Amino acid sequence: MDSLTIAGKAYASRLLIGTGKYKDFDETRRAVEASGAQIVTVAIRRTNIGQNAGEPSLLDALPPSKYTYLPNTAGCYSADDAVRTLRLARELLDGHELVKLEVLGDPKSLYPNMMETLKAAETLVKDGFKVMVYCSDDPILAKRLEEIGCVAVMPLASLIGSGMGILNPWNLQLILENAKVPVIVDAGVGTASDAAIAMELGCDGVLMNTAVAAAKNPVLMAQAMKKAVEAGREAYLAGRMPKKLYAAAPSSPTTGIIGKAA
Repeated sequence: MDSLTIAGKAYASRLLIGTGKYKDFDETRRAVEASGAQIVTVAIRRTNIGQNAGEPSLLDALPPSKYTYLPNTAGCYSADDAVRTLRLARELLDGHELVKLEVLGDPKSLYPNMMETLKAAETLVKDGFKVMVYCSDDPILAKRLEEIGCVAVMPLASLIGSGMGILNPWNLQLILENAKVPVIVDAGVGTASDAAIAMELGCDGVLMNTAVAAAKNPVLMAQAMKKAVEAGREAYLAGRMPKKLYAAAPSSPTTGIIGKAA
């Protein structure tokens, strides 16, 4: 089976999906189920997973026995804040070590602050976390995060929530050529074709939230994304035909056809 392996664990689905921005936990559950995703991200600062007693919990809608939770540091703007948030998540999820690190640079663009991201990654890896890290599409910094010990690098396709798709496939290809850990496109996917393109480039997976949650029909979009990721992966494995301006040679033999001498 062509599975995605992260931190030694294999997953059948290469689509990772966020749990925020839906109208309620029921819609979250239905969208996640339609996506086929096995890894779900959760913003510790915005979603109740037990820290608010007596309030509805995501754990009831998406039981950890069925899904791998990926706590993230959405809303954190410093390394210290991100580390503190993920240590809280580890306590809430009974020692859970797989996390998504993101340290943002500003509240408008949500572009990653790579200096703080590198600092937080070093601390978290030393602290025993298995870190999947949201980063810019800078191939040098992506490699540095791998060298620090991150289990996956997650370069943006375009800005978080923009839906602009993959703006710089060339940098993604440089990251892919040098990476020895999974490369997962994170941020900027807007529709199914964006996800398919990421997979056709050779990315190991795609993580998305807004593209599904902000769709007019989130459950149907989640289903479309599932198919797109699968189709893109199969196309990558199949190996596309080379591009050319025109067909320099006929695709079928010309000898032996009516009116054509052998």
